[in-house]
Amino acid sequence: MKTSTPVIEDGRLEPIAAKVLARERLSFEDGVALYRSPDLLALGWLANYVREKRHGDVCYFNVNRHINPTNVCVAHCKLCAFGRSPDAPGAYTFALEEIWQRAEQGLREGATEFHLVGGLHPDLPFDYFLDLIRGLKVRCPGVHLKAFTMVEVGYFARISKLSISDTLLALKDAGVDSLPGGGAEIFNPRVRKVICDHKVSGQQWLNIARTAHQIGLRSNATMLYGHIESDEERAEHLLSLRALQDETGGFVAFIPLAFHPENTGLAHLPKPTGFTDLKTRGSRTSRPSQSHACCSIISTTSKLIGSCSPRAWRKLRCGLGPMISTARSWRKKSITMPAPPPRSSRRAPSSNG
Repeated sequence: MKTSTPVIEDGRLEPIAAKVLARERLSFEDGVALYRSPDLLALGWLANYVREKRHGDVCYFNVNRHINPTNVCVAHCKLCAFGRSPDAPGAYTFALEEIWQRAEQGLREGATEFHLVGGLHPDLPFDYFLDLIRGLKVRCPGVHLKAFTMVEVGYFARISKLSISDTLLALKDAGVDSLPGGGAEIFNPRVRKVICDHKVSGQQWLNIARTAHQIGLRSNATMLYGHIESDEERAEHLLSLRALQDETGGFVAFIPLAFHPENTGLAHLPKPTGFTDLKTRGSRTSRPSQSHACCSIISTTSKLIGSCSPRAWRKLRCGLGPMISTARSWRKKSITMPAPPPRSSRRAPSSNG
């Protein structure tokens, strides 16, 4: 990899660059400065420098299928365009046999991982989800099951009257291999009170992740950006994840998620810009103990793929590590990627999803 010092136009980045090149840990103040800097090229160079120092000039990927058992949800978060009330138009809950059939179709299409997340259904018992996992393990034994966010785990514990630890152990015994990182949003209470006040708190999310890691279930971690959060609250979120990673080493991937305001209770907000997207990938330089940053490419329509793919390659040069090709297991879509810059790619181990 190239190790020459980048041209830095923003003087605020000079001391941060010195820390990065010396492999020193960045502070909260450094994280805020990274977010506030307009010097995207220098920021991307620094993030990519950290990534290549840790992992080489390699992009990892897996073949992932999303399975959403139900969109019925009691939370009614303002940030969400997915959840529905039980009697609302568009509400659905799949029978287990239908999910298993669609999963088998995904397996025939080459899926190496199933990503299972859904709403907090008021009537489905915990056993429904345990049976779902057991059935997938029997039918698709070689596929990695990344299932249920910390928010869902907290809800399962409540409706089953089990401890968080016992809930996670039941999921692990049923066949869950790892947990996705959704529901983290922004940990700060001010933000959560507005965007997701009926979910677990930020501290509860971290505590559930800690318990999962302690019993041998690794997980992803996410951050939802581009809504009402401040630069300071983003940096605070990243440092909370870094502190837990120092403690457990259980996070596999960090996934920055851009907020899409359409059809949400926050539809009046503008979308995050491409500049913000790239800067968010670069600002995770403040998290050197994290394994990877990760971008999801969701293959639901060719228009979405066509619009995301060129930007994806730019993200690779702003510190992005693996990429996950995702699609609903019952919908087969072809993905045409533009010619990338010179770079090797490798299929990631299942646990890296």
